[in-house]
Amino acid sequence: MHLYKTLKGNLLKQQENYYLLKDDWDTLINQPDLYNHLLQLSTTAETISGNEAIHGINNYLQPPVGSQEVWAAGVTYLRSRDARMEESEDTGAADCYQRVYEAERPELFFKSLPHRVSGHGQPVHIRKDSKWDVPEPELALYINSLGNIQAYTIGNDMSSRSIEGENPLYLPQAKMYERSAALGPCLLIIEEPITLATSIGITIYRNNEKMFDDATTLANMKRSLSELAGWLYKEMDFETGCFLMTGTCVVPPNDFTLQEKDVVNIRIDGIGILTNTVGLKK
Repeated sequence: MHLYKTLKGNLLKQQENYYLLKDDWDTLINQPDLYNHLLQLSTTAETISGNEAIHGINNYLQPPVGSQEVWAAGVTYLRSRDARMEESEDTGAADCYQRVYEAERPELFFKSLPHRVSGHGQPVHIRKDSKWDVPEPELALYINSLGNIQAYTIGNDMSSRSIEGENPLYLPQAKMYERSAALGPCLLIIEEPITLATSIGITIYRNNEKMFDDATTLANMKRSLSELAGWLYKEMDFETGCFLMTGTCVVPPNDFTLQEKDVVNIRIDGIGILTNTVGLKK
């Protein structure tokens, strides 16, 4: 099932049928068993046509976030570890990324409040005080207030590699600013956990020219999704649940940096494509 949040209500796609769900978003998704809850709602919900649903998705789509915080995990793939070590080599801080990659405790950091999150078709920002900026395609988890993974979406963890590379303590400035996170286009709700064969890919366009294209699978992740969720909830409560980006293994080459008006497409099997255009804070 796919669940879309729009300004006209919440749209549930089950197989080829669309249903309009008028429930409050936080209440709707924060369920002990979201999959079966949505199945039950679909038996009495208003059915709408495919054309009406597609019109709503194309014109009124919002990021699939209500009051939830967005967190992120770092250095969960070998390629991510290598990239962090490369960018911090001149500062002598490369060893800390090797250590966290091998450690029992993962790197978890706060990413965004909901009002700073962009959705599909909305802009993401690069910092004006940064010289090296990249998108990071990631599988994002929706975890309910009980700490259980209930849904999946696509995440774009925008990052200033120049700022983080200058000093690891600058991570909050490298990762957290207006429109530094994007989620969407929908939530994928499935009965069984997502498979490790799931592909994550990214394509970056500049003036309609393809600048970068690569993909990987969840099988390359060092840590399990339930492990990451468990560490996040170990000493914190989230009343309406939380979103957690799970790290990236697809990193553009070191000579690439994003520019204003670049278009970033992130694709994940079974979820769809998250598209964002790069901008600057006015």
